[in-house]
Amino acid sequence: MKVLLLKDPKDKDSGPDPYIKELGLYGFEATLIPVLSFEFISLESLFEKLSHPECYGGLVFTSPRALEAIKICLKGCSKNEAWSKSLKQGWNTKPAYVVGKATASLVEEIGLSPQGEKSGNAEKLAEYICSREKPNSSALLFPCGALKREVLPTVLREKGIPLESLTVYQTAQHTDLQESLSSYFSQQGIPASVVFFSPSGVKFCLQHIQKLSGDFINNIKFAAIGPTTAEAMEAAGIPVSCTAESPTPEDLAAGIQKALHLRNC
Repeated sequence: MKVLLLKDPKDKDSGPDPYIKELGLYGFEATLIPVLSFEFISLESLFEKLSHPECYGGLVFTSPRALEAIKICLKGCSKNEAWSKSLKQGWNTKPAYVVGKATASLVEEIGLSPQGEKSGNAEKLAEYICSREKPNSSALLFPCGALKREVLPTVLREKGIPLESLTVYQTAQHTDLQESLSSYFSQQGIPASVVFFSPSGVKFCLQHIQKLSGDFINNIKFAAIGPTTAEAMEAAGIPVSCTAESPTPEDLAAGIQKALHLRNC
């Protein structure tokens, strides 16, 4: 059975994509189609803030892209040296809150220790942060995307926990998306399942998939990587056959297997 994953492939240098690998263990033939492209912005401002760990109570990451922004802004020799010699040590005395395993592994790559990786979504991460932070303490630095949801900032604000957001990337539709989808459906046919990994993916892909699937769209089991994406799918009128219990390859593969072999699950 074929599964279409609407997400960017994992970095080529780090081996096969874990979602394709895990779905393969269940006998599924998975294909990735990149949906989004990203433009990184405000990197000088980001480095300026990273240069003053003493001004903040910690870091918050809800997207791997925010870590990519940090990696890019540390690429210069002098900046990398400053990070390695003193800044990293300064930040390591403070928490680095993350929403999931993918983000946690990237935090570890820049030399910090992640906390809260089992949260799985912004709501649960906000609860985790509130259980550990005191009101009116030093602000948490939150590098984020232009399309960030307001759930986490709102919860922290209501609890009196300061959060300083900095937009470090903008999201747009991948230039090859429409062509890639058309090519997939013409060559592979109608997939048994289509997986959305973000509300932006729903926004950019749904119309194309509906057109390409035609009357066969009701045969597709649509899956979501998490509750936020599932909400966006439902709002767009897509029946959600399964939502991964946590945003991991293992839980997604198990959910799809169940959805494709049991009705109304």
